[in-house]
Amino acid sequence: MRIDVTGKGYDVPDRVRTHAEAKGEKLLKFFDRTQQIIFKIEKHEKSGFAVELIVDVEKHDDFIATSAHDDVIAAIDEVTQKASRQLTDFKEKLKTGNRSH
Repeated sequence: MRIDVTGKGYDVPDRVRTHAEAKGEKLLKFFDRTQQIIFKIEKHEKSGFAVELIVDVEKHDDFIATSAHDDVIAAIDEVTQKASRQLTDFKEKLKTGNRSH
């Protein structure tokens, strides 16, 4: 499983990269068939940071979460929380399946 942290118009410092990778590794506990996690960090001159998180899982479309914040660490925390919610909901859906009968 790979975790990529990229910056657009922003040179990602080591402390930010390390924080994003640690948060990305925590997403594995929500869904074990994760193939790749990509953090795309973009710095905007006036509005702070925009972070997009893409979680590539087996046999399903990618899960995508976005967040914008003045602080890049807060944006990473928020976007991983959103992605964990998506993965949890998806896993629950797989568990219950179609049990209406």
